[in-house]
Amino acid sequence: MTKDVEEGFYWYWLNNIPRVGNIKIHNLLDRFKSPKNIYSASFKDYLEVAKISINDAKQIDLAKKSEYIYNDYKKLIKSDMNFTYPVSNDYPKALLNLNDYPVNLFYYGKLADENKPIVSIIGTRECTNYGRKIAYEFGKAFAKMGIQVISGMALGVDYYGQKGAIDNGGYSLGVLGCGVDLCYPRYNYDLYEKLKIKGGVLSEYKPHTPAIPASFPMRNRIISGLSDAIVVVEARRKSGTKITVEHALENGKDIFVVPGRIGDELSYGCLEMLSDGANLILEPADICKCERVKEKLFNSSQSKTISSQNTQFRHNSLNSPIASPRNMVYSELDLYPCSLDDLVKKTGLPLSNVVENLLELELEGLVEETAKNYYAKIQIS
Repeated sequence: MTKDVEEGFYWYWLNNIPRVGNIKIHNLLDRFKSPKNIYSASFKDYLEVAKISINDAKQIDLAKKSEYIYNDYKKLIKSDMNFTYPVSNDYPKALLNLNDYPVNLFYYGKLADENKPIVSIIGTRECTNYGRKIAYEFGKAFAKMGIQVISGMALGVDYYGQKGAIDNGGYSLGVLGCGVDLCYPRYNYDLYEKLKIKGGVLSEYKPHTPAIPASFPMRNRIISGLSDAIVVVEARRKSGTKITVEHALENGKDIFVVPGRIGDELSYGCLEMLSDGANLILEPADICKCERVKEKLFNSSQSKTISSQNTQFRHNSLNSPIASPRNMVYSELDLYPCSLDDLVKKTGLPLSNVVENLLELELEGLVEETAKNYYAKIQIS
């Protein structure tokens, strides 16, 4: 083995010792400074480390003799999967700020550029039509602003935020709670494949590791650790989203929350965060209130696009006169469905005129009927 490969093996070996988890691994590193030193230490030396029991020391000694770990590592470095560890050049330096930083990372594609802004778009898996559209449009706008989007590739808000970025020429990184060679959830296979080619897919779990509930809180600390800011779009009072937010707050990251309606179950978590002091975000350019994001944008010469993206997000693309019935109907619509009766009242137009213009807007792909006689915008920009 070359020197680099040998060093990589020691990091891989350390992370594959049975029943020796991340806390004990970090205690060992604090004491011995490197995996190679841990490998070279004696049984007696291990017992001097906090939380290392006699059984743990036995497992470490047995792992030194394991042909399985060595052969597994050889297969890994010959595969098309990328492997990195804390002293590698490609290891994300932001993660070293975590007390329990991952000692192994596996990825496809490329990792996020830490010199450019990285923003997480997260929220509930059971998002509404409103949440889906907001997440997608924010992802789209961030891509055009030069902001990288990171999330957990989950159903709902995660999926649409990352899809919005990838569909519009931006970069997105999916952080998984299973082996990076497994697509979880399977429903998001289309996004998974796009991320491998146009963005990246990352995990701290070795190949073939299945998704289990305990893995996702650990995954969330990586998302918050890599992000300059967190954007929350729809969240229940108790949700995995709050775990990511808590990790982010512990690391001094800015939290931005899209407001929702009082009384909506999927808005409760967002309104609670706003009440606790989170930043309100009404349009993509508000993310520049985060100093980290603003500084990186200016340093990467992307700031010129902010104003235009902000304008595109707020205004529709209708070319007819502002006071036309068609624009009057469209301007009264939002991402929340609006009833036909309310549209008649708001516009002051005859029912037949409102219906006629709704039909025209539907045919143009600008409006959709979400339920009988309820309408919402499809496009924001």
